[in-house]
Amino acid sequence: MAGSALVVGVSGIVGNNLARRLVERGWQVHGLARRPPSDIDGVMPVAADLLDSASLHNALQGLRPAAVFIGAWLRQRTEAENIKINRAMVRNVLEALSRSGSVRHVGLVTGLKHYLGPFEAYGKGTLPATPFREEQPRLDVENFYYAQEDELFAAARRDGFGWSVHRPHTIIGYAVGNAMNMGVTLAVYATICRETGQPFVFPGSAAQWNGLTDMTDARLLARHLEWAATTEAARNQAFNVVNGDVFRWSWMWARLADWFGLRPAPYPGQAIPLEGQLAEAGPIWAEIVRKHRLAQQDLTAITSAWHTDADLSRPIEVVTDMSKSRKLGFLDYQATDDSFFDLFSRLRKERIIP
Repeated sequence: MAGSALVVGVSGIVGNNLARRLVERGWQVHGLARRPPSDIDGVMPVAADLLDSASLHNALQGLRPAAVFIGAWLRQRTEAENIKINRAMVRNVLEALSRSGSVRHVGLVTGLKHYLGPFEAYGKGTLPATPFREEQPRLDVENFYYAQEDELFAAARRDGFGWSVHRPHTIIGYAVGNAMNMGVTLAVYATICRETGQPFVFPGSAAQWNGLTDMTDARLLARHLEWAATTEAARNQAFNVVNGDVFRWSWMWARLADWFGLRPAPYPGQAIPLEGQLAEAGPIWAEIVRKHRLAQQDLTAITSAWHTDADLSRPIEVVTDMSKSRKLGFLDYQATDDSFFDLFSRLRKERIIP
């Protein structure tokens, strides 16, 4: 059932793909961001800073969305700052909408740091057994995802709306300038390797190279968000959401190399982080852009090497259970290699890569 929706963080990888999905499905969509994109047909832009309560109230005045989807966050230097800033963004937007009384559902996107811990303690200490399941308790550590959930739960009690929490694994999808975008980062890295003859080396840990893992296509996540907003059985539930397949990077790396016409280098036996490999690659990328007349010359604007390194350097195998959604009727599946290939084709079409 289509309705009216507010997508918070519409410029990001989650919000961009969700907004497109909702418009295609007949929803009336407003897209909120500090600088909302203008290239999503049918989305009415709302420009506001989630940390400025006064301007947020003004920007949302008169809007009466039935569904609100929150996929925005801001990275800070410490987890204490992450908690302060990111919980405030959730609180501010829900307080600004409270007076309208229109909201019936709020979907919040977090992620597997719910199970793996925050950046400061990522993949360390005592972690729950894989595959990760929604009923596993929170870790005994401060985490901005928990703080965001608590703000959501408090607002739901106050205003009487239903909620859903969505915990994707690493997200693959089209968005430029996103802080957590492995697909675009790897596409740029592969392009540099092809153009320079540099070996295409897997930059992560042996645990990730050899172990099983999974990922989440942003388009599948968008479908999952809509499903939860329109399915009574999903009301007030937290869900893992992944593509439905599992793979080893030792297999996937060869698939990615083949798409770019590369030969995958042998695994070097230890992580060689992309952040270091790409640190001095700005001039190389600028020359590639000039040569192929590409759209984005600033390497740092399209890559997020630090986050890709965090995901690919985990010391443990990471697999996610999705039985909860399956039992409630969400049966969508997406092959992860095709997720990468679809993204690479889109990046080529948009002249992000040659």
